[in-house]
Amino acid sequence: MMLEVRGLHAYYGQSHILHGVDLSVDEGEIVSLLGRNGVGRSTTCKAIMGLVPPQGEIRYRGKDIVGMRSDLIAHSGIGYVPEDRQVFPTLTVRQNLELGLKRAGKFGRWTFDDVFRLFPNLAGRQNVPAGVLSGGEQQMLTMCRTLMGDPDLVLIDEPTEGLAPLLVEQVGVLLAEIASRGVAILLVEQKLTIALKISHRLYVMGHGHIVFEGTPADLNANASIRREWLEV
Repeated sequence: MMLEVRGLHAYYGQSHILHGVDLSVDEGEIVSLLGRNGVGRSTTCKAIMGLVPPQGEIRYRGKDIVGMRSDLIAHSGIGYVPEDRQVFPTLTVRQNLELGLKRAGKFGRWTFDDVFRLFPNLAGRQNVPAGVLSGGEQQMLTMCRTLMGDPDLVLIDEPTEGLAPLLVEQVGVLLAEIASRGVAILLVEQKLTIALKISHRLYVMGHGHIVFEGTPADLNANASIRREWLEV
């Protein structure tokens, strides 16, 4: 198993956010983590990356990464796309992408041409400061910058939040392309249609713990779980 999380707890100050989360992601798998806002999905990603102090067991390729620095976790092969679109606004699109490389000028599975082919609107604006891009373009740029580091597993937090339908479709194409290159994905997503379409397995989270695990077909067949934990 590529990523194994067992009995994961996390806190913000005195607030106990994660209550013993168990999940796993295998090689080349797309796994979605679903649930309403505030249930702990983003905190799960931050705990895996060491951005929130985790308690419990997190193993990546058999190695315990609890307590490791975030930059070392990233260098071990885990990419992270946060939900808040952290671009460097004064740098150009191309310069932002270059910052994603682990070593300057050394490319892995992803090159500038790959990124610009998938997102032609970034290609046309590669010499423009990232700060003038639309929110959707900044989201694409953040995802693509992470890919330039050639991760084997990428955690993607709410990539379609606030995007226009056409961009949502482009993000779906990118996620499929990432998986086709053998990269595993842990996807935090609210749009059930995307998660059901591209995921191999799904977890549903409620109140800081996992309340459901199964395939898209299993979730489709379980109206009570959808009604209690997903539907607004």
